[in-house]
Amino acid sequence: MDWYTGDSAYDTVLAVAFAFAAFVLVGGLFTQSPYGRFATARLGFNLPPKLGWWLMEIPATVVFAVFYLGGPQRFEPVPLVLAAIWLLHYGNRGWFFPLSIRQVPGKRGSFNISVLAMGMFVTAMHGYLNGAFFGHDYRDQYDTDWFTDPRFLVGVVIYLCGFTLLVRSESIVRNLRDKTDPGSARSTEYRIPYGFGFRYVTSPAYLGELIAWAGFALLSWSLAGVVIFLITAGNLVPRAFATHRWYRERFADYPAERKALIPYVI
Repeated sequence: MDWYTGDSAYDTVLAVAFAFAAFVLVGGLFTQSPYGRFATARLGFNLPPKLGWWLMEIPATVVFAVFYLGGPQRFEPVPLVLAAIWLLHYGNRGWFFPLSIRQVPGKRGSFNISVLAMGMFVTAMHGYLNGAFFGHDYRDQYDTDWFTDPRFLVGVVIYLCGFTLLVRSESIVRNLRDKTDPGSARSTEYRIPYGFGFRYVTSPAYLGELIAWAGFALLSWSLAGVVIFLITAGNLVPRAFATHRWYRERFADYPAERKALIPYVI
């Protein structure tokens, strides 16, 4: 099967997306995205994390909606279900997650403007590739038989497992900070998270994100899904190892049996 759809604009953006994924995969071997515990002001100023995350994720919702609703297949059953899965993910990632961040009062911004610029580029590209693909069904693969296709069924299970791990892990980290006493040491210092995925790895949220996008690529059976999985891996895999080292250096009592990203492996 040819990789292209026949739509010149779409295929051009898809080719650019794969080139960018290669850039991220290589770049991630040498440096970490400057946000959170790895924040830096050397690449421009930093924003508060709530604002930075929200602005970065907005294009995934807005651009997706524009191109999905502009497609002739937008009201067909399979594209509607795929769009619902998309909205589930970005309802959490683009809206709930930024608004639920417990930012320490008076603490400097930790979301670098360079991350915002690159992130908005990725989410806009991501939104276009999937919104247009679902709304137009370029490959004529999304008839109702897709609901019983093993790729869709297995992909949905994988996606939901990853999404559950992601959301639960983020909840555990969020609740490490004391919202009742924002000035206390409990609210301002990093602490070791425990429970659920943290029993096995340092970054279960990253693992959940990777599993979710792998499932999404399978259930949608699209190169757009493959692209976002590669970009996510290029960003999160090196960051998971850096985070693992950071915790081990900072906490003498850090659980020795805990791996960085994959339980019992690495």
